[in-house]
Amino acid sequence: MTTTFGAIGSGRRTRFFLRLAAAMPDRLRVGGVVTRSAERGDEVTAEWGVPAFRSIDELLRHERPDYLAAAVPWAAMPDAIREVAGHGIPVLAETPPAPDLAGLRSLWRDVGATGLVQVAEQYLLMPGHAARLALVREGVIGEPTSVQVSSTHLYHAVSLIRGLLGVGFDAAEVRAGAFEAPLANPLGFGGWTGDDTPQRLTTTIATLDFGGTMGLYDFTDNQWWNPLRMRRIVVRGSIGELVDDRVIRLVDPTTPVESALIRRDTGVDLSLELRDLKHISFDGRVVYRNPFEGASRSDDDIAVADLLERTGAWARQEGPPPYPLAEACQDHLISLAVQESAKTGGPVTTGKEAWAG
Repeated sequence: MTTTFGAIGSGRRTRFFLRLAAAMPDRLRVGGVVTRSAERGDEVTAEWGVPAFRSIDELLRHERPDYLAAAVPWAAMPDAIREVAGHGIPVLAETPPAPDLAGLRSLWRDVGATGLVQVAEQYLLMPGHAARLALVREGVIGEPTSVQVSSTHLYHAVSLIRGLLGVGFDAAEVRAGAFEAPLANPLGFGGWTGDDTPQRLTTTIATLDFGGTMGLYDFTDNQWWNPLRMRRIVVRGSIGELVDDRVIRLVDPTTPVESALIRRDTGVDLSLELRDLKHISFDGRVVYRNPFEGASRSDDDIAVADLLERTGAWARQEGPPPYPLAEACQDHLISLAVQESAKTGGPVTTGKEAWAG
């Protein structure tokens, strides 16, 4: 079934959604985009062939999509969520759903009970992370006890840590520090800079103590883009450990065995198929299969498209919620604690919030 959604906003994230829908029209369809100005709406329509509207009401008079995806600036996000929920329409909100703790609490009071809000957090749906999560949930390394993430920032990294540990809404004691060091920074959001001069960039390191399990957060400014910083993920368990794509575990009292997660990518070397991820296997069995095989998309594209489809299935009551508002609030609560601890130098302990149920 084709998932149909509307979009609020016309910035980078909405263009991401429009690009995926254009590439996979049999799976994803954009019913309309709400823009602030007629001029911007005309640009969206001319480029993507999608109708543009000045208001949510106008869009809903034209079409009733499965849900609306709100991709507006941080400060405007809570009110956009409230407005969509006020129409009784499911909403997929950009991360984070509110900028600060007061905003999260206020938003939850207003819309938490509606059950209409999901948040666009795709990291655990990325093929590599999805394969790792599958192994952890199978118990391949036993009970997960700690997760180390050096890859992405704040609430995204926290979502990986909490998801792989399965800690739910447990309180966390956060201890963080920030350190500056010289590092060349030749590639950013706008592309290659042509400048290889080392800059003073900040690395933030934090421990998240969930009382029996823990997370280690390690992020350097611009680590998403900077090719001089590699990404790492470590999941430690009671009978083994997963490090990136390598896994070691105990299969009997005297036998530790090492295995690997193996990607099958076509279009490499003498493969004449299109460049595409087919699946990821472990010990000869498939643990992740690309749901968009044949579309020739990047890992991030696959994850976002998967999230859009899962949100559509949830909105039609055909599938589980992919990432509810409560989860997003908890991840951002902990990320705010990381920032506060790094700023003050002292520990910060998160409390039990209303969204914990």
